[in-house]
Parts: sequence; structure tokens; C-alpha cells
Amino acid sequence: MYTWNHTNKPDFILMGLTDSKEIQLILSVLFLLIYLITVLGNIGMMLIIYIDTQLHTPMYFFLTHLSIVDLSYSTAITPKTLENLLTTNKSISYTNCFAQLYIFILLAATECFLLSSMAYDRYIAICNPLQYPVIMSPRCCLALLTGSYVIGAVDSTLTVFSMITLHFCKSNVIRHFYCDTSPLLFLSCSDTHVVEIIIFIFAGSTILGSLITISGSYVSILSTILKINSTSGKQKAFSTCASHLLGVTVFYSTLIFTYLKPSKSYSLGKEQVASVFYTIVIPMLNPLIYSLRNKEVKSAVVRLVKKRQGSRKLI
Repeated sequence: MYTWNHTNKPDFILMGLTDSKEIQLILSVLFLLIYLITVLGNIGMMLIIYIDTQLHTPMYFFLTHLSIVDLSYSTAITPKTLENLLTTNKSISYTNCFAQLYIFILLAATECFLLSSMAYDRYIAICNPLQYPVIMSPRCCLALLTGSYVIGAVDSTLTVFSMITLHFCKSNVIRHFYCDTSPLLFLSCSDTHVVEIIIFIFAGSTILGSLITISGSYVSILSTILKINSTSGKQKAFSTCASHLLGVTVFYSTLIFTYLKPSKSYSLGKEQVASVFYTIVIPMLNPLIYSLRNKEVKSAVVRLVKKRQGSRKLI
């Protein structure tokens, strides 16, 4: 196997998803379509929330930033993946590789705590509705948002800085379609135990910490909903959480499968399927989940269409 010296910091080679030219072409068309839907869906969601004043609430404040995060980390990975599929250039520089890793961890960790903030918002709205405007004030929302980004930055900084201390002398071939922790650790000829522990602690703390917050919020929400006498009241209360609960389930199931396990259990096929799902597919699904299953967003779209039609009649 071809070896290289860490001190020279040459390019890595991203092997991608498959060697078959036919499958590469099919995947490139599919990923391009998904990426276009991701861009249009998330930008559309942000515009609807910005334009419709009835959506200027804490829940949609967090949803706007969820769209920003989804769009950002899809953009950090998908264009390079498309380049690898459509051209013979499969290289990525040492600096760009770790920059991609840093951005991805930052945004993925931030998304975990944005979802936690949205769960907390639903908890206050359903379990303590009279105090909702006071508790979920603009100052509180900004603090939760800032905290999400700060935790994400700390997580990614410590993870990436621990990894760049490693020596990668086995090979420069990354058996993945983007720079991720497991395939990079697999290439290192250094002792990776300390780095693996750091990654496991921070990834585990991020995932489990946010999951505990979400779970605690939904246990209280469920308890409150069960106390509601009318069936219509229960359905109305649950419908406000359905989209978020679905988004959380999809996001965390793939994230836990990928990161809360030792690197020795790294499996190329399984890892890539899970990675494709949460890096490329989920950023497309989120705006669909929060629009198609959300009556408030549907109503906002109807209002915008009627307003535009009314403007045309006046002209």
C-alpha cells in the first residue's frame, strides 16, 4: 500500500461510494436532485417564516436556524461528493479535509441542541402556556441559540485539534465520500485510543445530553396531553409536536448508529449508508417534514398565495 509522510501534508484521496461508472452517474443525478430540493426547501422555509409575521414565534425562530444549519452542512459535503462522482478528481487537501470535518461536527452538534431547544419550547407551550411569552422571551431564545452554536464550536474544536496531532502514514486513501472521524482514524499509524476517548466523550455528551433534554420534555408533554379531557384537544396538542418528534427520530437514529460505537466496529458499507442519510437526505427531509406536516406553515403558504393573487388583481 502507498504510504506518505504526515509532515508533508499532501492530499487525501476520497474513494467515494462506488467504483462503478454507471452507479456513479445514477448517484450523481440523485444527489444533485436531492441537493437542489435541499437548497430550495430550506431557503423557502426561511423566506416563509421571514415574510409571514404570524410565524415570528420562538418555535419558528429555531426552525429558521435549523434550516440554516441543514443547508450549511449539506453544502459542506454534497458539492465535493458530486465532484468526486462526476470527475476523476477525487483528491482533497489536508487542510480542506479537516476544515470539512470541523464544519460538519460544528453544525451537527449545533443541530442536536437546536432540536433540544425546540423540544423545550414545545414543553413550555403545552405544559405552561400562561407563562410561555415570559419564559420564551427573545432574550431566552437568543441565549439558547448562542449556547447551541458555542457547544457545537467547542465540540468540533476539541475533536479536530485532537485528530490533527495524529500521524497519518498508513495511506492517504480515505474509504469514504467525505472526511469523517472513523475513516481518518483508520488511516493513522499513531496510538488513537486517547483521541477515540475524546471523540466518544464529546459525541456521546452531545447526543445523550440533547436526547435527555428532548426525552424529558416529551415525557412531561405526554403527561400533560393525557390529562386533557377532549379528544380534539389531545389531537391539537399532539399535532404541534408531531413534526418535531418525527424530525428528531430520523436525525438521532442515524447519528447514534454512526458515532456511539468504537472505531474498531467501523463497517464501510453500513457507515456510508448511514452517512448518506444524515449528511445528504435529512437536510432535504427537514423542510418537508416541518412544512407538509405543519398546519401553521401550510396556512402561511396559503396566505402568501392569496396575498400575491390579490396584488395581481389590483395591478
